[in-house]
Amino acid sequence: MSFFKKFFSKEKEEDLNKGLEKTKQSFFSQISKAVAGKSKVDIEFLDELESILISADVGLDTTVKIIDRLEAKVAEDKYLNVEELNSILKQVIVDILSENHTEDVEDFEPSQPNRPHIILVVGVNGVGKTTTIGKLSHQFKKNGFSVVLGAADTFRAAAVDQLKIWSERSNTEFYSKGMNTDPAAVAYETVQYALNHQKDIAIIDTAGRLHTKKQLMDELTKIKRSIQKKLPEAPHEVILVLDATTGQNAIEQAKHFTAATDVTGIALTKLDGSAKGGVVLGISDQFKIPIKYIGVGEGMEQLQVFNKKAFVDSLFS
Repeated sequence: MSFFKKFFSKEKEEDLNKGLEKTKQSFFSQISKAVAGKSKVDIEFLDELESILISADVGLDTTVKIIDRLEAKVAEDKYLNVEELNSILKQVIVDILSENHTEDVEDFEPSQPNRPHIILVVGVNGVGKTTTIGKLSHQFKKNGFSVVLGAADTFRAAAVDQLKIWSERSNTEFYSKGMNTDPAAVAYETVQYALNHQKDIAIIDTAGRLHTKKQLMDELTKIKRSIQKKLPEAPHEVILVLDATTGQNAIEQAKHFTAATDVTGIALTKLDGSAKGGVVLGISDQFKIPIKYIGVGEGMEQLQVFNKKAFVDSLFS
């Protein structure tokens, strides 16, 4: 039984394969064509591989790292055919993900034993942040955890209402002070609510866009300090939500948010709508932050915990 089959149900395996279909068609099919008929890795193939990796938004630095390691492995292992190349390339990619603290987990559960476990979710508008929070709360609830959602994105008219709808869909509790209220106060009171009602997990939404980088940093810092007044060790996780379809723009967003706050994990959405799944590698490698969750479809069950071996197995399947 493969690692992939051991940790994933048939439905999840199918969702992942389907979600990565566009990336597989544009990315790995090109690699197969590039190596077809070759008996060794030459300069021509490496140049083609570089173009393929960059077109999949792996990023230049990570592409160079992959190629350098592939060359070293090939020289060491005397590569002769496509199957061997794929095996070596898979291992190189898994190694890079491993170095950047991406751990293989089996299911949705808090990363630490703290109760309540406080998760702060950040990201620009339009990346699927609220939807990700809803799906995440559904998965936690399904696994037996009690959850409250805190609506601290109080600047955008639809944000509070959308989060309330997701709390109803996921059968989780909801805390809000309404529109145009102080986000830091909402965050503080959400933590207080979680403590008072003995909730396992509190997931706090935040504003998706502020006018300047400084304003973003100041707002997130204020929210974090407010939470720590109630629970000094919190937040236990800061999850940055990024949209895979935006490619290199997602990396730009990651630069701003990692400068603004201590991001502990990344949720990458809309992989099913993108041929640029290679951005997973670039983001993880560049920011040394683990990929925690990936979105491979619109359904409630189609947010998955990220498992690097399953991901790479699927890409090469």
